[in-house]
Amino acid sequence: MNDIISPKYQMKLVKEVADAIWAEYKSYVDVEHYIEKWHISYGAYDNDQNFYISRKANQTIDLENTLHGIDGETLLKIAIELGVDTPDFISSIPIFRNAIKSEYVTASLTFEKAFRQIETHPDIAIGLVNSALESIIKEIFKDKRIQTKPKDGKTLYDLTSDLLKEFQLYPGSDVPSEIKTIGSSLLAVSQGIEKLRSEKTSLHGKTNDDYIVEDSIYTYFVVNSVATVGLFLNSFYKKKFPPTVEVLKNESIDLPF
Repeated sequence: MNDIISPKYQMKLVKEVADAIWAEYKSYVDVEHYIEKWHISYGAYDNDQNFYISRKANQTIDLENTLHGIDGETLLKIAIELGVDTPDFISSIPIFRNAIKSEYVTASLTFEKAFRQIETHPDIAIGLVNSALESIIKEIFKDKRIQTKPKDGKTLYDLTSDLLKEFQLYPGSDVPSEIKTIGSSLLAVSQGIEKLRSEKTSLHGKTNDDYIVEDSIYTYFVVNSVATVGLFLNSFYKKKFPPTVEVLKNESIDLPF
């Protein structure tokens, strides 16, 4: 991954990561302790370490210089753990996070947990984003104007299927075939995410011979897919069922003249 992170992007990321670290830990001591958690020493020489901790004249850590000396892949991992947006790698994330944080609180909290575990626990992140998308769809179904009310216990695939039928984006609906194809593709994405969660993560009982997703590159793909599908479903929902605005009538308005 390091070879696809451009120097220009790393320069921008260093500043954002430095700001996030200071906001999180606030003191030089705690900042240095945090950076040391990422530091690996292989031997007694300066070259026997994954990066060099730079210091100022007073021997406190020079955070930005230290971050500039960290390889791009590690820098990206730190950014993700701290919740720094990384749109060059997960392009839908910033928009998605903003779109759901006020209207889908539970989904937002779950998604934030997933986002921070992409690098450290790739399989758990997949399970969490599956749950986040389920939560969004369940919230949409709470709208009284929606006729379909899925039964309790339905998982992501069935929930997506019910919602696409409600939105008339399903085979058999009166829309162009190309639109039906897109609807089928959305359903296939949900099915794939659900199967990954059920069969390729440690969230269910596994044996030593079972495959578990350990490479974060697949998790990036899944998380980005969830963000894209979630954004579309939420936008389509708001288009088809515009938010209702209550008009308050004041029958006794005292005019100042």
